[in-house]
Amino acid sequence: MKISVIVKPGSSQEKIEKTEDGLVVWTRAKAHDGEANTAVIKAISKYMDVPKTSIKIVRGANSRHKVIEI
Repeated sequence: MKISVIVKPGSSQEKIEKTEDGLVVWTRAKAHDGEANTAVIKAISKYMDVPKTSIKIVRGANSRHKVIEI
């Protein structure tokens, strides 16, 4: 299953909001050295109750607009 994700790094809170296009993920991690990507995978893992190893960023590793595959 592929999901479109918009990431908001450096936020004051961590949350996930479902939209008609996919998910919006707010994370405290900065977009530096892949920290935000790791935080996004961890947050989606917890949100969808799947292991972190089954989540993969397919497109947009250096962008705020990502496509993940579960």
